Amino acid sequence: MMLVSDVLSKYRRYLFSEKGLASSTIESYFEDLGLFHTYFPLETTDEYVVVQLSDFVLLQAQEGYSAATIVRRYSSLRRYYMFLINEGLFFDELPNIEIPKPARTLPSVLTEEEVEALLEAPDLSKDDEKRDKAMLEVMYACGLRVSELVNLEKSQVNLNQEIVKIRGKGNKDRIIPIGEFALGYLNDYVSDVRIKNIGAKSPYIFLTKHGKPMSRQYFHRIVKQYALRAGIDKQVTPHTLRHSFATHLLEHGAQLRVVQALLGHASIATTQIYTHVSSKRILSVYDLYTKGK
Repeated sequence: MMLVSDVLSKYRRYLFSEKGLASSTIESYFEDLGLFHTYFPLETTDEYVVVQLSDFVLLQAQEGYSAATIVRRYSSLRRYYMFLINEGLFFDELPNIEIPKPARTLPSVLTEEEVEALLEAPDLSKDDEKRDKAMLEVMYACGLRVSELVNLEKSQVNLNQEIVKIRGKGNKDRIIPIGEFALGYLNDYVSDVRIKNIGAKSPYIFLTKHGKPMSRQYFHRIVKQYALRAGIDKQVTPHTLRHSFATHLLEHGAQLRVVQALLGHASIATTQIYTHVSSKRILSVYDLYTKGK
């Protein structure tokens, strides 16, 4: 048995000397432990019991703290209890407590009208904006990640079959129908603009004027510029189009498993975070995919 004040001092020295943690990290841990001891003003280590762990989580939830905050504080507390066990000051087995999961947030999802405005923003009298138009259409119609879009190669696109073959996270392949809108603008870019590019022999489809594949950062800037031009008063990123693709499909009745397959999600729980927004533009993608099943 030790005084709680003494064991806390010992724990601080352990975190600094043996674990090598930064002072700011240690202070963060001790803020959480300090809060715990305001709920449970214990004097000696014999007063620690396992139920305090679950009670602490429950009290935090009742007071309205966010899931992320509760998870962080519980993690600090559990580390401390593990230290007590290793020091021979606590002997009970730590329970598996179900704690709230931090809420998953999404970037803004565009409405049907906002998507139309964004996709119509490029000036098709300019070669570089013809390319941008094709990129925006393909990304929205296929729900691609920005890395998948900028690294898209000619060998991955079959214009005759109207499909794109994507190798996503975990090196998993998925086949995605393009849809008539994106297919038309992609054909226009490839046959009219890209063929004149100095990098025409490059395996990558979307090229800068210097014949190089476009970077993710550059495409980010392009999307933001077109969002401003379209008068969209939201934070718009390339990923916004991917989220809009998924939510619009769900709004039109697509099955969650279909959307999961199109997005390349390993877990359907990831797909379930999408809300429902209307759009006519990608109905052709859904129709093509389901007819081929």
